[in-house]
Amino acid sequence: MKIFSCQQCGQTVLFENTHCEQCSSALGFLPEKQVLSALKSVDNAWYAMADTSVPVKRWYYCENHQHQVCNWLVEEGGSSFCVACDLNRHIPNLGKIEERQAWQQLEFAKHRLVYSLLRLGLPLISKKNDSEDGLSFDFISENNVVPEDVSSMTGHASGQVTINAAEGNSVDREQMREDMNESYRTVIGHFRHEIGHYYWDSLVFDDKQVLADFRALFGDDTANYAEALEAHYKAPNADWQQSFVSVYASSHPWEDWAETWAHYLHIVDTLETASDLGLSFQPIGSNRQNLAVMVNIDPFSHDDFDEILTQYIPLTFAVNNLNRGMGQPDLYPFVLVPAVREKLAFIHKLLRTSNLTKTGISQSQ
Repeated sequence: MKIFSCQQCGQTVLFENTHCEQCSSALGFLPEKQVLSALKSVDNAWYAMADTSVPVKRWYYCENHQHQVCNWLVEEGGSSFCVACDLNRHIPNLGKIEERQAWQQLEFAKHRLVYSLLRLGLPLISKKNDSEDGLSFDFISENNVVPEDVSSMTGHASGQVTINAAEGNSVDREQMREDMNESYRTVIGHFRHEIGHYYWDSLVFDDKQVLADFRALFGDDTANYAEALEAHYKAPNADWQQSFVSVYASSHPWEDWAETWAHYLHIVDTLETASDLGLSFQPIGSNRQNLAVMVNIDPFSHDDFDEILTQYIPLTFAVNNLNRGMGQPDLYPFVLVPAVREKLAFIHKLLRTSNLTKTGISQSQ
């Protein structure tokens, strides 16, 4: 995620902000430019200071702005929902304050996900426009009524991503993390994992050569998925650390791909922020020079993944130790062994070379 500034006064602002804390300018995100812009009101619409289009465009907030879950903008005459919110099929029961709060956390995470997908140049096609190959999200809970064909569990099936609204509640999420003996469980992690399943079809399965390369690295995806998961839950792989980023990744090649994909997005998003901040480390002592780094790579456009990791690894060591100093868990509690690095590099190369990443944004109009 980039660091954004208010074009009116120069104040640093956050991705989810709707107003500048210094000058009170309204703020809105322009998906096509991937920038948060200060706004000027004009005849019940907005001019975006970051938009240099000629003639000047009139912008409106996404329909979901009224629920305090979205600050993205739409063009006059287009869809009333932004490219991120247009992907929703079911949302939590807004009559319950706990579910409205949970939905806000889900949307904040989903919008960060969509930002990364836009930065990668991946297509975003709503199932409203393409029921077979499009993407949509269901946010389910015990209190919202959904059709019988809607999954009751977090997961992915044929472009339909389901997230349990309970994931937006930190207490419930922590309990689930402990129950499942996980070292790490976040809302953004769920979104990044499930979207990996969605893009596997178009990036991997639809290309015979890529599929062959995938199987050589991740394993045989034709192995029975249900049986693999059953075996995993009965007796998890005790040696998973040698080849996988998580124990769940060792359950089946599809899950290995999705887990690795999620970590790839963790890496590029975190590194983009660090690079935009101009972070650098120069530890004292000759025996610590392996931690010396100047973070200056745009990971979304940089070809050499080894160089990305060279800058990322010292960053994780630093932030993990800072977190421990505040009594917090490690920000990134994972070890990237050589086999995992090879899989991450595979994803990076695929995204840098795939024609799919050159198609841009597609949203309903």
